[in-house]
Amino acid sequence: MAAPIKTNINFKVFGKVDIRVGTIELVEDIAGSEKLVRLTVDFGDHKRKILVGMKNERQNCKEEIEGKQALFVVNLKPRKMMGEISEGLLLDIGYVDGVAPVLAMPEKPVPNGTRAG
Repeated sequence: MAAPIKTNINFKVFGKVDIRVGTIELVEDIAGSEKLVRLTVDFGDHKRKILVGMKNERQNCKEEIEGKQALFVVNLKPRKMMGEISEGLLLDIGYVDGVAPVLAMPEKPVPNGTRAG
């Protein structure tokens, strides 16, 4: 059964969220973490390190997502996890609903840094 739809927001609030396409260049394990991996993501004009709790969600995380484009929220406050700073949020589909997660990604390649919305 589908989850209930969240409370309505207006376009002005949604417009504050900066969602961009980035290419996942590198996936690395985080020492001491059972869940986290560090992504190095190319956004065209800069690269960021984004920590993601997906190590146990995929058999071969590195091989499955390295080199792929995906959608990221890039204007969240940096967050410290396991002694490292994460500079964004990977958008995935399915995790919160208990479905094996998949990347939210463009249907064909677009320039890194392209905005969604």
